[in-house]
Amino acid sequence: MTTPSHADLPRLLPSASNFRDLGGHIGHDGQRVRHGRVYRSDHLGGLTPADLQTLQGMGLTHRIDFRGAAESAALPCEVAGITTLPLSIEPTVVQRVQALIGEGTVPTEAQAVALMCDTYRGFVREGAPVYARFFRHLIEQPTPVVFHCTAGKDRTGYAAALLLGALGVAHDDIVQDYLLTNQYFRRSPLVQARGPAHVMDVLWSVQPAFLDAAFAAIDEDFGGLARYLEGPMGLGPHEQTQLRALLLEEA
Repeated sequence: MTTPSHADLPRLLPSASNFRDLGGHIGHDGQRVRHGRVYRSDHLGGLTPADLQTLQGMGLTHRIDFRGAAESAALPCEVAGITTLPLSIEPTVVQRVQALIGEGTVPTEAQAVALMCDTYRGFVREGAPVYARFFRHLIEQPTPVVFHCTAGKDRTGYAAALLLGALGVAHDDIVQDYLLTNQYFRRSPLVQARGPAHVMDVLWSVQPAFLDAAFAAIDEDFGGLARYLEGPMGLGPHEQTQLRALLLEEA
């Protein structure tokens, strides 16, 4: 597999969690995803002054925020010089867990995994218009961008997987990049989410099964990633060529 080095990631923005550059993977026609163009992260709401200065010096022009309204209000992260594009996908899985507990049912670990898989299927189906806007923005604003949600692992992880898939990165490399969350994510004391420990351990991690559920839904509902990208994502041949020209370079 062709996985970029992430050895220095924890030092890039120490006060952020799961912040990383998607560059370095080998994509379409052996071209490499450009470094310094697309970053993924957690909420960015707890940056130290030093990390805020680092972020402002990275050439970023836009911040795409997948968080829901209450999440964004609880942890605002406006950064001078960086335009915010809210592409809200409201969280549901914690609420579903709390509803079950309220009914007297404590979910098992397997049930928590199933809830997460359902969440990812929702990204594919109900979330499609939001992710289509994500791709449209990348093409229309060809400047460095960071996209994130609260933990930077689910809504953000699915967006990263779709983007790498559109750029022709091998599926195994997409999964490996997705699973880096388990290495770099740290639970934020600023985020309030309560539930049984064995359930929260599932909700605050990523598993191959989550992303597998999304890609299985893409296959079942749309006939594969290529058709999903051309259909709901609005990436026809012309748009795919544009995206690749912006984000790929000779390896």
